[in-house]
Amino acid sequence: MQLGAPVEAGQVSSHAADETARAIRDRLRPHFAELARCESTPELLDHPLYREIQPIADRVLAATETGTFATREAPPKASYRLLAWNIERGIEYEAQLRELKGHDYLRSADVLLLTETDVGMARSGNRNVARDLASELGLNYAFAPCYLNLSKGAGVESESAGQNDLGLHGNALLSRYPLRNARRIALGNGRDKMRGREKRLGQQAAIVAEVDLPGLPLTACSVHLDAQSRQRHRRDQMELVINGLPPDGPAVIGGDWNTTTFDSSSARSVIIGYFVRVMLGANNMIRHHFLQPYTFFERELFRLLERRGFDWRASNVLDERTTSYDVEDAKTHKNLREWVPEWCFDFVRWALRDFDGKCPLKIDWFATRDLSPMDPIVLHEFREGRAPPLSDHDAIGLDLPVPIDKAM
Repeated sequence: MQLGAPVEAGQVSSHAADETARAIRDRLRPHFAELARCESTPELLDHPLYREIQPIADRVLAATETGTFATREAPPKASYRLLAWNIERGIEYEAQLRELKGHDYLRSADVLLLTETDVGMARSGNRNVARDLASELGLNYAFAPCYLNLSKGAGVESESAGQNDLGLHGNALLSRYPLRNARRIALGNGRDKMRGREKRLGQQAAIVAEVDLPGLPLTACSVHLDAQSRQRHRRDQMELVINGLPPDGPAVIGGDWNTTTFDSSSARSVIIGYFVRVMLGANNMIRHHFLQPYTFFERELFRLLERRGFDWRASNVLDERTTSYDVEDAKTHKNLREWVPEWCFDFVRWALRDFDGKCPLKIDWFATRDLSPMDPIVLHEFREGRAPPLSDHDAIGLDLPVPIDKAM
C-alpha cells in the first residue's frame, strides 16, 4: 500500500475487541498459510481468496482499540512526564512491567508513547501487550494496529514456541489521564511487506489522541517510522503524521523514527550505503551523522518539523545514542541475515574494528509544538549492560511544565 490520506479508523472498546479476535480466528487465520505463499503484494491482491476476505482484514486493521483501567482521577500537576519507548514487541514483557512499576523515572510517567506492541503474537506470549500493561499499571490506553502477521516473524522470532493467536502488531498510547478521540493515521510502507520471510498485511500507522492533562491539554502521537524505507519516505510519513494532527495547539510526537541515515528499502541500497559511509570514515559517520542524522542524511525530516512549528532540539538529548548496532549480537545478525549477504557482516566488522564492533545511533525522538519541554533524558540502563536487554531501544523522556497562568 502506498502513501495516502489518514485512515478514518473505527474506534472499538477493549470489550468489542473480542469481536476483532473472533473475526481473525474464524475468518482470517485459517487462510494465513495459503496467503503466505504469495511473493508480493500485487500477487496477494490478485489472489481470489484474498479478494474474498480483504474487507474483513481491512476492518480489523482499521479498528483503534481503547480501554480504561484508571481506577481514580489523577490529580493536576505542575508538570507532566512523557515517556517514549520502542518495547520490541513486548518480548520481555514481565521485566518491562517490573521496571514500569518500580523504576523511579518510569513509574512517574504520565503519558507513555509505546511503539512495537503485539496482540496475540507467539514471540510475546500471545498477550495483548498494550492492554495488559494498561491493566497492570491502572492506565487508560489506545492501540492502533499496523500489521496482521501471516507468520511468527523474522529471524529468531520465527523460532518462538507455539503459534500466533491473532498476529496483530502496532503502536499504543497509555495515560493516567483521559484519552479522547483516539484515531489511527496510516503511513504507508517503504517496502513490500509480502516479500521475504516475514509476510504481513497492512501498513505502518501512528496512534493519536487528545490527552486531558489538567492545565495542559494536548494532542499526543506515538509513531514508528518505517525502518525498511528511504529517507524521503520517512520524511513523507512524518508529513502524514503532522497533517493528521490539529493544525495548531499543544502537541507532541514521539517514538522510533528510524533515522538511521540509510536507504533501507532494499538490500542493494543498504550495501551501497555501507560503502559510502565507510568512505566517509567510521568516526566521522558516528559523530556527525549516526548521532546527528539531522545534519545531512535525514535533514529534510527535521526541516519539515521546524517548518510546521515543531521543536525537536529542546525536546531531546541531542547527539546521544538511543540504540546501537552490534556486529557480534547473534539476534541482530540472524535477523539481518535474511536479507543482507553474509559477506557484508565481515565488511561491517572491519569498518567498526576501532569501535569494538558497535555503532551507536540516535533514532528515537520527541518533537513538541506550543509547549516548553524540560529535562529530556535517555535511559540506557534497560538495554546496555543488561542480559537480556529489555528492548533493543533505550527509553526517552521529557517533562512538560504547565504554564504559570494555567497552573492549578
